[in-house]
Amino acid sequence: MSAVRIVALPESSEAARRLAVRLGVPIDLIELHRFPDGELRVRVGDVAPTMLIYASLDRPNDKLIALLFACEALRRGGAQRIVLIAPYLCYMRQDTAFRPGEAISQRVIGQLLGRAVDRVITVDAHLHRTPEISAVFADIEAENLSAAPAMAAALSGSLAADTIVVGPDAESLPWVSNLASRLGCDCAVATKTRRDDRTVEVGFADPTQFVLRPVLLVDDIVSSGGTLIACAKALRAAGATYIDAVITHALFPLGMLQAFSSAGIRTMRSTDSVAHPTNAIALDALFAEALHNELVSPLASGASR
Repeated sequence: MSAVRIVALPESSEAARRLAVRLGVPIDLIELHRFPDGELRVRVGDVAPTMLIYASLDRPNDKLIALLFACEALRRGGAQRIVLIAPYLCYMRQDTAFRPGEAISQRVIGQLLGRAVDRVITVDAHLHRTPEISAVFADIEAENLSAAPAMAAALSGSLAADTIVVGPDAESLPWVSNLASRLGCDCAVATKTRRDDRTVEVGFADPTQFVLRPVLLVDDIVSSGGTLIACAKALRAAGATYIDAVITHALFPLGMLQAFSSAGIRTMRSTDSVAHPTNAIALDALFAEALHNELVSPLASGASR
């Protein structure tokens, strides 16, 4: 029997199967049954000493319960090490109590998953005020991978030489500049003022730099789409010839594509971190590299429980 196996939540099955093929390990889907009252029954397949769980945690509430139940079954079945591959990691945005009485969801999720697994691997987690993913998962191994290498590999050779890579706010500068350097492009970031969950105002320190130049608009998470639309309108007003967008996590409904098009966005591409019709950039090579030590020396990369 293999020393390493993958199990995946059903919604993550396609991306998980690609990773399993790349790693050369067996894969099973986690079997879910919903009772009439809404409770879940969870069943896993064969268990290996090291288990990789592939579970993107968009629309997270039921998925978190299923994930915890799966971890219990895997531990009881003999798993000595569990690695969670969560391309999208939920509840990271609430990293402080903005108003009295609010729960700090990031802290709760860190403690919850930290008790269930031995390692977490995610991509472009929403850590605006948290310096590192290790601050979320203090007692286990954790990596927050950048999607920039996968994006650059997918986009290389397809962009005009004078393309400017643009990020939606000052906080995006490190990963926007990372992607721009990989593509050999200039970069810029917007200034953003958020009025509420759906309303933002966007501007640029030097709008003239976009005149008659193509733009690659880059964002990590798009849910309501307000920031992306505001950015696109500002870029179009500044004279950009055309605007393409690439994002890590596509959380927006498909109906938003018309609004993006109306704002001036020509194409919209996302990674497969969350299953979505805009998926065009696979992350399996990124995960395979991060998981190399789990394959060459199972159980050696960290303490098991």
